[in-house]
Amino acid sequence: MEQALKQLNIPPDPNVLVGSNTADDAGVYRLRDDLALVQTVDFFTAMVDDPYAFGHVAAANALSDVYAMGGRPVTALNVIGFPENKLPLEILVRILQGGLDKAVEARVSIVGGHTVKDDEIKYGMAVTGLVHPERVITNAGARPGDRLFLTKPLGSGIVTTAIKRDLANPDEIDEITTLMAALNRSASEVMSEVGVNACTDVTGFGLLGHLHEMLAASGVSALVTAPDVPILPSALKYASQGAVPGGSKNNLEFLEPFVKFPAKMDEITRILLADAQTSGGLLISAPPGKAAVLSERLASAGVDSVARIGEIRDGAAGTIRVIE
Repeated sequence: MEQALKQLNIPPDPNVLVGSNTADDAGVYRLRDDLALVQTVDFFTAMVDDPYAFGHVAAANALSDVYAMGGRPVTALNVIGFPENKLPLEILVRILQGGLDKAVEARVSIVGGHTVKDDEIKYGMAVTGLVHPERVITNAGARPGDRLFLTKPLGSGIVTTAIKRDLANPDEIDEITTLMAALNRSASEVMSEVGVNACTDVTGFGLLGHLHEMLAASGVSALVTAPDVPILPSALKYASQGAVPGGSKNNLEFLEPFVKFPAKMDEITRILLADAQTSGGLLISAPPGKAAVLSERLASAGVDSVARIGEIRDGAAGTIRVIE
């Protein structure tokens, strides 16, 4: 998509506050001086076997893009691909019920949607949110000295791969499903109240991939302290057994020109830092003077896994140095 968009001549519009040029999480369109729309769409194939849980996770993932921009999601449209001649209707109903229940939790109204016949189940949402034009949080505002925070542990790509290979036990499946289905609403509300410089959510490009996009958009570099990055124990276990999704391997290959790892850092740690996430946490770049209060407020709001993982530095735009 990114390469295709570069070949299009998109007319400028002064009301487009955030478009596709910085690979941000959602588009932002100003309606008036005190109100803007936040718009995004996201859908994917099932990563867990339970249809209701899949609906839960897919909805949380789609809503996350609005939260990452500091917005408040208000409406959503279901986007569905379904093999209607191969699977019973009850499976589709359970998926939609999972999405609906997550939308209700987020105080979002589902106002319609679109379904197509497909050989494989796909589900997600097109989400519209609201934000004040002066309070939009983009991925392009990181500044040298900022502290980097992550609000969910890494490893969902590896654990869901283990699920597909029938390796994960029921407790691990419950743990990763709960994690992926958790809304980023509280973290978004806290960072908006405290005031931060930049944010993105961590999804398919992994922690390092989304950080690279933030740094490239902001014109800065970053230092990441690997031991400070929260990682699910089950992800470490299954990565050691080779349950690594192709997307995570592709992420690591793509990042090779931009990331400097310690020479002795093992391949598993590198993969985990680039692991393709589903409905991951927020990656927040906060001014040093607000870092302590942000961390405290996130913890008080119930964001249990918040961790400071590094800082923004001067340097070649988009580059990352990982240390042990």
